[in-house]
Amino acid sequence: MENLLNKIIDNNRHLIKNGALADYIPALLQANPNHMGICIMDIDGNVYKAGDYSEKFTIQSISKVMSLMQALIDNGEDYVFKKIDYEPTEEPFNTLFKLDFPHTIKPSNPMINSGAIVTTSLIKGEGEERFNRLLELIRRVAENPNISYNEEVYLSEKETGDKNRAMAYLMKSRGFIEGDVEDILDTYFKQCSIEVTTVDMAKIGLFIANRYRLSKEDKPICNAKIASILTAIMATCGMYNFSGEYAATVGIPSKSGVGGGILGTIPYKMGIGIFSPALDQYGNSIAGYGIMKDLSKELNLNIF
Repeated sequence: MENLLNKIIDNNRHLIKNGALADYIPALLQANPNHMGICIMDIDGNVYKAGDYSEKFTIQSISKVMSLMQALIDNGEDYVFKKIDYEPTEEPFNTLFKLDFPHTIKPSNPMINSGAIVTTSLIKGEGEERFNRLLELIRRVAENPNISYNEEVYLSEKETGDKNRAMAYLMKSRGFIEGDVEDILDTYFKQCSIEVTTVDMAKIGLFIANRYRLSKEDKPICNAKIASILTAIMATCGMYNFSGEYAATVGIPSKSGVGGGILGTIPYKMGIGIFSPALDQYGNSIAGYGIMKDLSKELNLNIF
């Protein structure tokens, strides 16, 4: 298997030159665009790794999966989806478009920035408590107590996050979010700056695939229905406005982040973590997409 993974990495390395690092968050420009890593964990306990699998990178929008999980645990499905919709969008992940339309009553889905900011606002706690609860959940699920956030990336996001700030204040004025906007945004910027490896992500993907059971515990952390919700939203919305084509060509419920990560989960089967920081026009890892496409084909992983 690891020979296959190395071959897939090598076959997709040429795609790096067609991508670019996320330049709107200055700290992300420090990433090495040549890094490529992969980790796969299956339900039987097998772990396969290749490339720069232990390289740390910031989780960015992949954190939206875990913040949605925490919001659902805290509030239940009915309340959360009164505030955020389930629907895919053809708009970019950081758009403000439609938020101020009179007929818009909530953001399209929790995987774009507007929906994710609402999701973060629904996590219970004040000040640091909200972020600390989310961080502890990620540590527990990844079974890695050393996971923390990158302060330099956090401060860079906070300094340059004017569009997210505008979005949040617009949603506050429309009644989409409650609470202190700057407090909510601070948590959001910090959650995006959490550092992980492909191994951490594969473990998160396996946890979702295993219906919220940790490898060392029989009892799930929460209702398995939440895992079904997350998996469905990842499949339809997880790759931004490229999600439809990704579903057709890869067929693995996934979530990307502008740090170059892709999280994949296949129900009752496996979790996948990919890292390659050069991005395509949608904000997805360009080589990561190629790797996931080859993995899906070689291992017959397309759930559709």
